[in-house]
Amino acid sequence: MRKSLVLIAGAFLAVSAWAHNCPNEVKAIDAKLATKPNLTKEQTDKVMKLRNEGEQLHKAGKHAESMKELGEAKKILGI
Repeated sequence: MRKSLVLIAGAFLAVSAWAHNCPNEVKAIDAKLATKPNLTKEQTDKVMKLRNEGEQLHKAGKHAESMKELGEAKKILGI
């Protein structure tokens, strides 16, 4: 029973830490966009769409989905 509680607590802390990383990912995307990277209009539009969707998913508590969207945006930006 004790091991189960420890595992559950550890999983909860890991998810909580990951959830708080969403805003850092948004900041990284914004910082890269501020440098005016060499992207096509379509790429820039896609990055902004993914960034905004990631931010909204974070606010809705859907952190895994948020990190997926933000990760795709970062991949396009090369970060």
